[in-house]
Amino acid sequence: MKSDLKTRHITMISIAGVIGAGLFIGSGAVINSAGPGAILSYAFAGLIVVLVMRMLGEMSAAKPTSGSFATYANEAIGPWAGFAIGWLYWFFWVVVIAIEALAGAAIVQYWLPDFPIWLMSLILTVALTATNLFSVKSFGEFEYWFSLIKVVAITAFLVLGLVVLFGWYPGVGAPGTMNLIGEGGFMPSGFGAIMLGITVVIFSFMGTEIVAIAAGESENPVKSVRTATNSVIWRILIFYIGSIAVVVTLLPWNSANILVSPFVAVLDYIGIPAAAQIMNFVVLTAVLSCLNSALYANSRMLFGMAQKGDAPKAFLKLSKRGVPTRAILFSTVFSYVAVVLNFISPDKVFLFLINSSGAVALLVYLIISVSQLRMRRKLEAEQGELAVKMWLFPYLTYATIAVVSGIYLAMFFIPSMRVQVILTSLVAVGVVGIYFLFYRKKEAVGFGKAPVGVQRSPE
Repeated sequence: MKSDLKTRHITMISIAGVIGAGLFIGSGAVINSAGPGAILSYAFAGLIVVLVMRMLGEMSAAKPTSGSFATYANEAIGPWAGFAIGWLYWFFWVVVIAIEALAGAAIVQYWLPDFPIWLMSLILTVALTATNLFSVKSFGEFEYWFSLIKVVAITAFLVLGLVVLFGWYPGVGAPGTMNLIGEGGFMPSGFGAIMLGITVVIFSFMGTEIVAIAAGESENPVKSVRTATNSVIWRILIFYIGSIAVVVTLLPWNSANILVSPFVAVLDYIGIPAAAQIMNFVVLTAVLSCLNSALYANSRMLFGMAQKGDAPKAFLKLSKRGVPTRAILFSTVFSYVAVVLNFISPDKVFLFLINSSGAVALLVYLIISVSQLRMRRKLEAEQGELAVKMWLFPYLTYATIAVVSGIYLAMFFIPSMRVQVILTSLVAVGVVGIYFLFYRKKEAVGFGKAPVGVQRSPE
């Protein structure tokens, strides 16, 4: 594949990769449950993601590859781990593509109420598939501008919020600490609600790892990965924790408007005209950004697995522009199927797809942590001083493994999440079973060992 992603692409993708619809809309449920203590939920979940990204950054800077953590799992843990986590990750993003396409279509319907959701979801998916098929540079450009809009929107929101908090905004009084401690205290529902919030919030950060996948097609992989992993701390601190802090300081945490859309609620409180219109546009941008990134991530993961022999060799074929066309189209077709299933059986089949992929993020974080633990000594022996290193190795690595495992186990005891973690576990066991049952026969079914090179089609 071609190294056409520039440093500015990788930098902007890394900056805005954590800003999704989960922040703009999903944060309302966390605030409504945990109160102002939601700040701690985002801080704890953010800390876990920072540590995982640091570990992934260490491996990606040393060995940049589009297969990313599936390749590292293959080397560090065993071929079965690389096979399983690669296909689980691909499955996760296939479902996300369908969900984001439907979400984007629903948002567009705000302006075009008579336009069919199924047709708009098809149009959005086809349009972003086309940008991914054209070249990796076109993906980078679209993602750059999507990300820039999100960054500008969040920055403007934070500036407006601070202006109000300091009492500088005309006609709006500064609330002080009234909303932080005056509605039942900082933790009105106790520390348990904060811990429950962590299990919800951590899934909002899924997508930060895409920058490590993109490093394999960047012009300067080591610099790109170092920049991305070093900036993940302030990205989460400013964009997530900062914006949540502004929301819970300006408005009562139990406000009905926060539950619906916290950012719209704040803009309405300040008196910004057309607040709902503005946030709908920003959320649509976030959804399209996620859809664009999902198409990129799962096609590169499929390509990386084909290189290792964990997926059919047909997915190794590249276009003249260095794009894995078949991998992109294969992933997209499954997403179209998922969209159709949403209309045929939204309460059964489509709900099953959503639930069964729900806890994949934690399995990805766990595999990354274990891989880094086992690869560190080997990388140092091969390359000497590493460009990016995990802090306080191996203690923080062990701590991350313990915390992520604890969150996964805790989900079994949370009624609202029990179905997700059980179904994800069953799917994971099924994928591992497929590896052990059929891996020795993969030559017969067209998988084959990883070839030396890749095929480039004349298309």
